[in-house]
Amino acid sequence: MNRDWIATAQTLSQALPYLQRYADATVVIKLGGHAMGSDEAMDEFARDVALMRQVGVNPVIVHGGGPMINDMLGRLNIQSEFKNGKRVTDPATMEVVEMVLSGLVNARIVQAISEQGGRAVGLSGKDSNLIICEAEDPELGLVGRPVKIDPRILRDLADKGIIPVIAPLGMGTEGETFNINGDTAAGAIAAALQADRLLLLTDVAGVKNAEGDVLTELTAGQINEMIRDGSIAGGMIPKTQTALEALAGGVRAAVILDGRAPNACLLELFTEHGAGSIIRRG
Repeated sequence: MNRDWIATAQTLSQALPYLQRYADATVVIKLGGHAMGSDEAMDEFARDVALMRQVGVNPVIVHGGGPMINDMLGRLNIQSEFKNGKRVTDPATMEVVEMVLSGLVNARIVQAISEQGGRAVGLSGKDSNLIICEAEDPELGLVGRPVKIDPRILRDLADKGIIPVIAPLGMGTEGETFNINGDTAAGAIAAALQADRLLLLTDVAGVKNAEGDVLTELTAGQINEMIRDGSIAGGMIPKTQTALEALAGGVRAAVILDGRAPNACLLELFTEHGAGSIIRRG
């Protein structure tokens, strides 16, 4: 008998307890970085998500699109102003942001999932009042902070076996459109859904200690201490803070994992070892 077939059967057998564990669980995935950078990576991600839905998991995808926005702004010769490292989003920039996120990026992800046999629908946080925002900082213009999430449309889609793919845009109380950090949007949605897992896909292997070793399990208390002592710095700070806010909002656990690794989401959910750094309350 073919050894590859035997290995495949053994792998499925070993995955059974985890398949049972996550049956009907809600898993919010923030997609960004390498997984969006090539057709091959996108197809692999889409295949994993379609499989998750097939075995009873309810995946909810929230995506970014910073590099694509930068590229389009450059093509249109729209200059960006930055304050404290964050882009000032004026109305002209906001039009481009919405066009890229809700149009180009969102449609690409939905198509990739559909091509792998999944059923996906593209949304933005503006649809069905999913995300209501206020201005994060008046100096940054139309950059929003979620203040209210109405997840009913996401639950309705899950009941029908449909995978929501969400662009991180929100609506203000005056009808204005806000751009939201993708991690922030994913964390807020995960909390509103009381998700079992929040998976933050990045371009690093996970949270590392001062020696550069990836820490596979962490508590909220350990994360706060590592931020204080400088072990967690730079771009990892907002990701870990998003994870902590999601946990405080009721998410069971958050995982920061390497989206470049093949089948990263499946490894995290359906194997004993998992992938990346899992953060729990405590």
